[in-house]
Amino acid sequence: MQAVATTSLTILRGTTTDAYGDEQDTDTPKYTGIPASLVEQSRRVTTRDDPTPRIVHYAVSRVPAGTDVTDQDRVRDERTGAIYTVDAVSGMDNPALQVDRRLDLRRTT
Repeated sequence: MQAVATTSLTILRGTTTDAYGDEQDTDTPKYTGIPASLVEQSRRVTTRDDPTPRIVHYAVSRVPAGTDVTDQDRVRDERTGAIYTVDAVSGMDNPALQVDRRLDLRRTT
C-alpha cells in the first residue's frame, strides 16, 4: 500500500428482507482489519440555478490493491465506528506495480 494507513476498515456486505418485504442492509462483516487511509473533506458548492453556497461533505479512502470491495458495499471505520456507503471504486493501471484502490464514500452514520 502506497498511502499511509490512518485506520483500518471492516467491509460489510449482505442484505435481508424485513417483515414488509423491503430489502435492508445487514451488518455482516465480509473482511476485517483492512489497512486504509481515510480522509473526510468538505467543499463549498454552487450551481447556476441556485447561487446560494452549500457545504458538501465527502470522504475518500485508499485501500491495498486487490482488496475485494465493490460499489454499494458498506465499510466501517474500526477507529471511530462510522459507517460509509461505497459510491465508487477506482484504481489506475500500472504495469510496474499494484496501486491502491480509491473508494469514494458517503457517510451514513
